[in-house]
This record gives sequence, structure tokens and C-alpha cells, in this order.
Amino acid sequence: MRVFMVGATGTIGRATVRALLRHGHEVVCFVRPGKAAEAAALFPGATVRGGHVADARSIEKAGLCGENFDALVSCLASRTGAPRDAWAVDHQAQLHVLNAARGAGVRQVVLLSAICVQKPLLAFQQAKLAFEKELVNSGLNYSIVRATAFFKSLSGQVARVQAGKPYLMFGDGRLTACKPISDDDLADFLAGCLHDTRRHRRILPIGGPGPALSPLEQGEMLFALLGRAPRFKRVPVGLLDGIVGVLGSLGRVLPPLAAKAELARIGRYYATESMLVWDAEAGRYDATVTPSHGTQTLQDHYRALISGALRHDSGEHAVF
Repeated sequence: MRVFMVGATGTIGRATVRALLRHGHEVVCFVRPGKAAEAAALFPGATVRGGHVADARSIEKAGLCGENFDALVSCLASRTGAPRDAWAVDHQAQLHVLNAARGAGVRQVVLLSAICVQKPLLAFQQAKLAFEKELVNSGLNYSIVRATAFFKSLSGQVARVQAGKPYLMFGDGRLTACKPISDDDLADFLAGCLHDTRRHRRILPIGGPGPALSPLEQGEMLFALLGRAPRFKRVPVGLLDGIVGVLGSLGRVLPPLAAKAELARIGRYYATESMLVWDAEAGRYDATVTPSHGTQTLQDHYRALISGALRHDSGEHAVF
């Protein structure tokens, strides 16, 4: 297929471009102008074009260039999840791209979303859901992939534990769980949506291989790989509640603090909600019905980080 790709410069996006090329597709990546040279070097075999996803005219003129495409693959996501950023990127920019792609002949869309939209308490979740609805109602063939936790988002404490510091966790470390998935395994799943008809016109939760892991189990795994006795520091969830409350109150009179309050709410959400399929009828998360895909495990990833074979770069995903 001829694929128009947005969100290619993020870690999942990069892996997805590589997977699409391995599957034999012709890929045109639309990236920010300042990232075009870097992306061209990263993606031999793909075409890279620079422009702005927030500008419908730029998408049409600089990205699609009057050409025809079979499919759109989007790994586009807001950087922070703050309300203004979320609605501008997770909804409006996605909508600009979708509308332009339809005009270029696209009939199939693969969208990377997030499993946390099942319980939408935050602005970025509402923005993602609003675009998911637009896509479902577009009449196009779609695959909406709601991924669980990425390895990157669970790697922020490797360096601090290596430095002899305790592993931080909220409550007793059993409040949440997830089925972590690697960049490459998720990318392979996304690319596979183009040809696997079982994934068409569906919303697809997906996690990585193996059982669900709590933060306590992630910490124990990390200490075991380092050959050290576990040391944990428990952070009360009430501390986050206090931060959210203070910033929320101040944000009513100081607008810059309102965005910080939302970031604190995001932190609290991830500290208390599992990244697994939500069973609304039972009122609980269910690891047994959360699908698995791939072969790479979080233990493999931690081992690579510890050995120095891989470098961690959390960017906006850092929690600690």
C-alpha cells in the first residue's frame, strides 16, 4: 500500500515506519519542518516531507502534494496532555489530517490511541475519544489501537535504582497493573492492521506478552536483575491529591497553574488506574481479557538498559 504517516518522529512512530517498510509498503512521513532532515536519515526507504499538522493547507500542499494514498497511519499525540495541547493535537490536528487524507483517496486508517480512554477523566482522554468518534463515523475502514503501557514509561527509575536509591511506588505498589509492550511489538501490530481483516472496523486494546505486572513486581524485577535486595519508598496517593487540590485552586486565579494542575491529575490517574481492559459490568480491570502481542518483555528491556546496550530517554513521559 501507499501509506501517509504522521507522528513518525516519536519512539513508537519511528518503530512503526520501520515496520511498515518491512511489510513492503511505500511510506511517506509528514513531520515538522525542523525534524525533516533527521527523519530522512532515520528512515532510509521512506519519503520524508516537512510541514505542519495543525495547518490543513500545509498537510495538503506540503504533505500529500496532490498524490493518491491507500492508507493513513497516525501515531500523532500531544506532548504533555495539557488541555490546550490535547485538543489542538489529539483532536483538531488529527481531524485536519483525516479530512485531507480522505481527499487524497485514503480509505483505510490505523490510529494509535491509548487504553486509558476507557475511563475518561482527563482532557487528553476526552480529546482522543472525540477524534475516535469522528473516525468511526467517517465511513472509512479503521483500526483504533488502544495500547497499554510502553516500556519507555516504565523505565524512569532504572537509573535511580542503579545509583543506589530506593524504588518509588504509590501506596503498596499493588494499586495498578499493566501488560507492557515494546515499541517494535506495538509497531508490528499497527502495521499488521493494514492487511489483517480481523482488525478492521474495530477498537483494539493491546498489551505485550506475559502476565500483568504491578509497580511492586516491576521494582522487584529490577532489583533482581541488579542482584540487589529490594528497597522501596512508598508515596501516599494523598500527596498527589493535595498537589492537585492546591494547584487546582490556584489555577482559578493564576491560569498558568491550571495547566500544571491538569498534569498533576494525569500523574494521579496513572498512579491509581491500571492500563488493562476495563470491565464496566464488574467494575474492575481484567488482565485475563487484555490481549497480548509480541515477544519482547519488560525484563528484556530492563536488562538492555542495565547493560548499557540501550539508553533511556523518557522525554515528556517521565514520572519520577
